[in-house]
Amino acid sequence: MKALFLNCTLKGGDTTSHTEGLIRDIIPHFDALDVESEIVRIVDYNVAFGVTEDEGDGDEWPQIFEKVKVANIVVIGTPLWLGEKSSVATQVIERLYGGSGLTNKSGQAIYYNKVGGVVVTGNEDGAKHACASILYGLSHIGFTVPPNVDTYWVGEAGPGDSYLDAGRENEFTKSHGKTMAYNLVHFARMLKNHPIPAEGNTME
Repeated sequence: MKALFLNCTLKGGDTTSHTEGLIRDIIPHFDALDVESEIVRIVDYNVAFGVTEDEGDGDEWPQIFEKVKVANIVVIGTPLWLGEKSSVATQVIERLYGGSGLTNKSGQAIYYNKVGGVVVTGNEDGAKHACASILYGLSHIGFTVPPNVDTYWVGEAGPGDSYLDAGRENEFTKSHGKTMAYNLVHFARMLKNHPIPAEGNTME
């Protein structure tokens, strides 16, 4: 079983990402369930704008897309800016949508029998709105969205501490992170052993 975390921070390279901090605090739950995890920081790649699986010369999305194809679990992590998911998270949803016309061996959308979740960090508010937007996007293109597969942490109103400064001991966030991991893994295993039947939902 493979879990792929797409970190949609706006910060590149080795710059501290609080979203990645929360992702890394969740990964031990996946480790305990014998799931291999990988984090991809999107801004470290030259991802073109577009709604296809490959936008041509210089587009590095296809490298990421290959990881999506082999993953059983895909989790999108995003910071909040002005109460919204990041522009990078929007771009990732658009590029995932660009591959939604591809099919699996049963003729279904390529994301069938994969499960999706979301991780959000930031100040003030907007976490549930961002989760709703991302989880709907994943469901719409074929991912299965199990119950309670969002976890988030937001700080107080106004400038202030971020997740790695003040959020790591938040019991609500920790509890939701564990629940998310267990539910994602349970459904991913269930779908691997009992895929969604192709009748009535192929792309033909």
